[in-house]
Amino acid sequence: MKKEHEELIESYADKLSLSVLDEVKITVPADITKEKLSKIMEEIVAAYESAKVNPGECVGLVSAESIGEPGTQMTLNTFHFAGVSEMNVTTGLPRIIEIFDAQKEIKTPTMEIYLESKYNNLDAVKKFAAKIKETLLGELVEEYSLNIFEQTLKLTLNKGLLKDYDLTGKEIIKNFKTKMKNFNLDSEDNTIIFTHKGKAEEIKELYNLKEKVKDVKIKGIKGIKQVLPVKRGGEYVILTSGTNLKEVLELDEVDSQRTFCNDIYEIYEVLGIEAARQAIINEVYKVIQAQGLNIDIRHIMLVADIMCANGIVKGVTRYGVVSEKASVLARASFETPIKHLINAALEGEVDNLTSVVENVMINQPVPLGTGLPGLVTKMK
Repeated sequence: MKKEHEELIESYADKLSLSVLDEVKITVPADITKEKLSKIMEEIVAAYESAKVNPGECVGLVSAESIGEPGTQMTLNTFHFAGVSEMNVTTGLPRIIEIFDAQKEIKTPTMEIYLESKYNNLDAVKKFAAKIKETLLGELVEEYSLNIFEQTLKLTLNKGLLKDYDLTGKEIIKNFKTKMKNFNLDSEDNTIIFTHKGKAEEIKELYNLKEKVKDVKIKGIKGIKQVLPVKRGGEYVILTSGTNLKEVLELDEVDSQRTFCNDIYEIYEVLGIEAARQAIINEVYKVIQAQGLNIDIRHIMLVADIMCANGIVKGVTRYGVVSEKASVLARASFETPIKHLINAALEGEVDNLTSVVENVMINQPVPLGTGLPGLVTKMK
């Protein structure tokens, strides 16, 4: 870009934000004339000014209604991946409620794992998917046989699955070495034999062992129950059921810039509050687009900002965002009014009537729009 063009754009620094100026520098063609550029800048300033919110505009109310009204048209169905029962995805209203209430336990935690370009071929993707899926011993066992007289438990493993997962009986035994105190371990081709060391009467231990070994993790990442590689526009993305963002991001094959999960709290813990705010916006917007609704992104951004304003994620509930309102009457208008009023009376709280709800309750003009400025006139 020519120096005079850059200077012209920089001269608008007091009228436009930095991000807008940077975007202009990138998108304007290099061979543009100064007159045209000047005209473009004037148009941008006009558009920027008209996009600003007027003082006294009730943005909270407008946002609440803009999200709430289309929300009434949302469906309540769950999206299924054909043939995989664990791979459901909560969508529609239940998902919106999950996000805005900032629920700690969500119904269907999932991840989208993007891979670095050199691992983006079918063989590498399949290998990686098998590597991260949490494999429990119970999935590999074909048959359990208990021998009460010899005090042994024999597990017969499925040969095909062992080959798929690239495992042998000896490798599996390594996982048990530290955990099994009262048993001797032995393995042949595709069988594992546990022999009890104690007295013959303690048969209950063998039964307990049978249930215990089913849940022993053989390989993979804890929490990732299912994996499903899908192709999206020339590259493979791995969808998972269950999440473990921290451990997945540490893997070399993973593109950590784009990989994410749908659990807001997990994102907050691993990547911080700014990432959590962006995740709230992305997740809500995804639901809204899937439902074919049209809500301005700025309404969602406002809610996300309020939820993350204090540096921790707070839901729009009586324990979260609402509990922090300065006004007693505003808190009482949401839920459990008597509790709020009694506590406020005991503490001698004062309500300065600075916001909307409390003024509506006592029938005064609300401090919005024309009600915002106070007029001082001399009366004759």
